[in-house]
Amino acid sequence: MKYYIIAGEASGDLHGSNLMKALYKEDANAEIRFWGGDLMLNVGGTLVKHYRELAFMGFIEVVFNLKTILNNINFCKKDIENFNPDAIIFIDYPGFNMRIAKWAKEKGIQTHYYISPQIWAWKESRIKAIKRDFDKLYVILPFEKDFYEKKHHFPVEFVGHPLIDAIQTRKVTDEMTFKKENNLDEKPIIAILPGSRKQEITKMLSVMLSVVDDFADYQFVIAGAPSQEFSFYEQFLKNKNVHFVANKTYDLLSHSYASLVTSGTATLETALFKVPEVVCYKGSWASYQIAKRIITLKYISLVNLIMDKEVVTELIQENCNTKNIKIELQKLINPATRNTILENYDLLEAKLGGIGASEKTAKFIIKNLR
Repeated sequence: MKYYIIAGEASGDLHGSNLMKALYKEDANAEIRFWGGDLMLNVGGTLVKHYRELAFMGFIEVVFNLKTILNNINFCKKDIENFNPDAIIFIDYPGFNMRIAKWAKEKGIQTHYYISPQIWAWKESRIKAIKRDFDKLYVILPFEKDFYEKKHHFPVEFVGHPLIDAIQTRKVTDEMTFKKENNLDEKPIIAILPGSRKQEITKMLSVMLSVVDDFADYQFVIAGAPSQEFSFYEQFLKNKNVHFVANKTYDLLSHSYASLVTSGTATLETALFKVPEVVCYKGSWASYQIAKRIITLKYISLVNLIMDKEVVTELIQENCNTKNIKIELQKLINPATRNTILENYDLLEAKLGGIGASEKTAKFIIKNLR
């Protein structure tokens, strides 16, 4: 069968690559054409557009890039028509994917949404479009099943979180080798995960690194995003206690003592690697003013949302400053605080449903097609 997959971000590329592996395993004759990134490309299939061309962050930024977005939507529709797939699999990225899904449903193409949009956070009115435009929805957070089925009477499949699979199947580089290969010393590592888009990296990295001199007994290591060149990060590498690794986030987290993480999927990845973290977020003033008026969640990190309590500290907008980062990072070094966080991380992992999300989703998709 023929599958068309659309993933518009780095996290979608990761989950898309594991889903593709499962599809090829379940369907020996699978033909896959996709929007994604290098991880999906390494699995096989045909890459149409890289997510580097698609990543626009924030309300204002989307407006400024509206022409490019509309051109991508039109191009995508034509490419789908030419490929004539049996099913389209959408991975998160709702602003783009829901527009394509509406069109595809009208064309009679099966539509499957893997990693549903976070309408429980904002734009809950999108439930009408989801019911209308998607044949099947596969959710990855435990509370989402009740949200869709009990509140909105729309049946979904809870498949577990694909990050558990991604982490458990990774190849592990031992600590000594990792440090030697990346010119790191013997000091404990504080990982810096500033995001994957230039806009958020520019906003976050300077303030995250502003505490480096206060933690001389540790080395700070920036996790370089696969979508960015090293030259972009060089401006931030002025301090001799700051290092950089590219495309090795999981290796970095495997050997880190603590971390500063920009809000997003990385907060959950960090927790699953059992690394105590401080969650940091700064957006443009205009985007933040809009967001805080329409998003009513108690927390911004997936860790706290899933646990429904503050497991990790969140420093948002004006609270994300040098003074507060220093205070909260110092707490992570305290054994008592660390133990409490790590105990909660174990409970978090148990809530996420265990391994096999990609395989479950692939089997559901193929079953529905057959």
